[in-house]
Amino acid sequence: MIYLDYAANHPSEEAVLRRFCEAERSFCGNANSSHPAGEAARAEMEIITLSIASLLDAGGAEIIYTSGATEANNTAIKGIARAGRHLGKHIISTPLEHASVSGSLTYLQEQGYEIDLLDIGRDGKIDLDQLKELLRPDTVLVAVTAVDSELGTIQPVEEIKSVLTSFPDCALHVDATQAIGRLPVAFSGLDTMSLAPHKFGGLNGSGLLIKKSRLVMEPLLNGGVSTSLYRGGTPALSLAASVETALRLAVENREANVRKVTELSGELRKALSAYPKVRINSPADAVPHIINLSVEGVKGTRFQSALAERGVCVSVKSACSSDGAPSRAVLAVSRDRRNALSSWRISLSYRTTEQEVQEFLHVFDDCYQELTGKRSFS
Repeated sequence: MIYLDYAANHPSEEAVLRRFCEAERSFCGNANSSHPAGEAARAEMEIITLSIASLLDAGGAEIIYTSGATEANNTAIKGIARAGRHLGKHIISTPLEHASVSGSLTYLQEQGYEIDLLDIGRDGKIDLDQLKELLRPDTVLVAVTAVDSELGTIQPVEEIKSVLTSFPDCALHVDATQAIGRLPVAFSGLDTMSLAPHKFGGLNGSGLLIKKSRLVMEPLLNGGVSTSLYRGGTPALSLAASVETALRLAVENREANVRKVTELSGELRKALSAYPKVRINSPADAVPHIINLSVEGVKGTRFQSALAERGVCVSVKSACSSDGAPSRAVLAVSRDRRNALSSWRISLSYRTTEQEVQEFLHVFDDCYQELTGKRSFS
């Protein structure tokens, strides 16, 4: 099997698994309990939380442990919107967002909120001038992904932060799920930020929401004492420990890992671009870990199936997206529905080997020759 779907799920690092098991064995108490076992667990949780804050330049912020980025995005977007509804009900976002963001926005729209989506340029980036035009006194939230999961495009978060300085009642939420381990990531200057450790060697079922300490939100989950008023439930110390380890490894090894992935990505782009019916949808300055492409006249689902039959794992759209519809991200960039329906994604890791790249290219060539000779669109 050749696994090229690391943007959907990255295998857990051995050190992460060891840390989880060690914490599970060493701390039997509930961190909310007042007895010695509970106090030991609470002290360890505080150490872990401070380390996470340091790794993300999140001094003075609140770390909220969640079940993943989907819960983190829902908590931030719905919580900010509800808490700020007396200020306004206008939200700005993009068509590139993960389903947990777009789904939350659809929910709010049904509750009477007004949602504006920014135009996306051919380079995959938002139009900052349009953002300035759309911002209003009643805009309570701008929600944007740092790195798009389908195209790998990098959004100008620093410039967005600068624009919003003139709108103190408007919060900025950044989904940094695909940015960790790919780019330097710092919480400084943001209001909320979400991430999912299973994208960078952590465990499924864990996530983080970082919140500016003075920001008020309505909680998504109520009841049950935890490490935060904004997320009830017994503190999951072992998962928190695994999150800290995965994040630390991703931050410490980022530069070396990115160098390796950049070499493999360049090799793939060059080889794939030689095929006359291949269109690379990811812009040149996207993170090297993600390559989105289309093969003219062949639906992405069909090409994915052909690769899967030969033992190659790739994605069509985000793993959390619904089937049947064209990729919103590719459609936004290419303005071509057929091209969006033909798109699929390769995603790499420092674990990807040169041998796997060569084997993939051999399998791709077989699929390309077989499928481009048929009418795949009815």
